Amino acid sequence: MADDTIPRRRFLLGAGLAGTAMAAGLASEAPRPAQAETSPAATPAPAAPAAEPDTLLLLTATEAAFVSAAVDAFIPADAHSPSGTDCGLVVFIDRALASEWGGGAKMYRSGPYHKGKPEQGYQLALTPRQFFQTGIAEANAWSRTTHGKEFDRLAPADQVAALKAMEDGKARFNGIPARAFFNMLLTMTMQGFFADPAYGGNRNAASWKMLGFPGLPATYADTFEEYRNKRYVAPPRSMADFS
Repeated sequence: MADDTIPRRRFLLGAGLAGTAMAAGLASEAPRPAQAETSPAATPAPAAPAAEPDTLLLLTATEAAFVSAAVDAFIPADAHSPSGTDCGLVVFIDRALASEWGGGAKMYRSGPYHKGKPEQGYQLALTPRQFFQTGIAEANAWSRTTHGKEFDRLAPADQVAALKAMEDGKARFNGIPARAFFNMLLTMTMQGFFADPAYGGNRNAASWKMLGFPGLPATYADTFEEYRNKRYVAPPRSMADFS
């Protein structure tokens, strides 16, 4: 993260290929002839409208407000895509945490729990759900102490500064490492932004349209040779489009 801002383009360049690969099991429609590239619009992309109000399964209003502010700091609306909240990232994170994964269904949780080295990965007794919710509470408590108000009530520049302090490990959390929470928050933001829209994020396939990712490779496998070293253009489709 840069000193004063979160460079969104660097975030996307770093995550785009990985996110597209993660989404490689997704869907597309039949190919159509390649089209000439156009210059991006000078104004922010329109917000992706939700068909109906989002219903959260797990996050409280306070937790949802924190996540909304954080994902919008990572992914502000611009000429390339809507904001993180407009892309449905709060819904994606909520569903992930409410799932069996969020409850630690396949995690070894019998200890012993000792402070490990960074290369040893996650060493805490908390499930992903507990860890994330604890992190939000810790971040808001630190924000109140440092800035006088909770994270989602800070000015955008102060939100970026707070996230940078978490990323650098300078924010003082009591229960869990601030840097570890930041990494989980950023990872889930990237996953939601590039995942199949069926999981709640990447609403209207906003990131796929930005990257030119058409969807499930198997649906256009017969055109690989025809479009080798050429741009392939097809409207991206979610796996839900084939259900």
